[in-house]
Amino acid sequence: MPMDRDLESTLVTLEEIASGTRELHAVRHPLGFLCLPLLREGPRGICVHLFEIGNRADPDASPMHAHSWELRSRVLFGRVANLPVRTSVVRDGEEGATHRVFEVFSGSDGVDEIRPTSVLVRSEPGPAHISSGGETYTLPAGEFHATALEGVEPAATLVHGLSVPGQLDRSLGPLDGRPRRTTRRLCDTAQTVRSVHTVLRRIDAQQRA
Repeated sequence: MPMDRDLESTLVTLEEIASGTRELHAVRHPLGFLCLPLLREGPRGICVHLFEIGNRADPDASPMHAHSWELRSRVLFGRVANLPVRTSVVRDGEEGATHRVFEVFSGSDGVDEIRPTSVLVRSEPGPAHISSGGETYTLPAGEFHATALEGVEPAATLVHGLSVPGQLDRSLGPLDGRPRRTTRRLCDTAQTVRSVHTVLRRIDAQQRA
C-alpha cells in the first residue's frame, strides 16, 4: 500500500481518536517515546511514534536495540536521529567486549523481560543519520541502532513494521548480565487525546510549510 494512502488513512484515524469516535490508548514506551498502535494485522503493524523533549527512557531500557521486524518510517514532522551500531562477536578468551547481547520478550501485560545471553560483542556506533519531516528511512530486522529526537522540537514518525520469522528482539546491555524488566504503560484517554492533537497540529503545520 503506498505510503501517501497510509498517511491519509492515518490522519482519518487520528481525527477519530481526537473526536472520541474511536477509542485508543497511547503507550509510553520504555525508550522514552509515545506510541499510538493504529493497526496490528498478523505480522504487519502500523503505529505513530511521538518524540518530545523531557520524556525520559527507563534506566533499564538500553537505547541500542535490534527489532525482530523490518521497519519503514516516515517522519511526519520534526527531526529524528538514527545511530547505527556495528557489532562484532568477542570469542571466549578475547578481550575488548563492550556489551552483552540481551533478548527481549514482550508480554501481553506490557512487561518486557530482558534476558541476558552468553554472547559478548564489541560495539562501535556509526555516524548518525538525520531524517526530517517528509523523509522516509528504513531499518532491516536484526540491525542494532538507537533512535532519538534531534533538537528540541517534537517529532513524530509513521512506522510500518513487518515481522520476520526467526528474528528476536534484542538489545545491547552491560557485561554483568543481570536480567532486567521494563514496562510499557498505557496512557489514559485525556493524555492520549492531548498527544493526538499535538500530532495533528504539527502535521498540519508541516503540510502548510
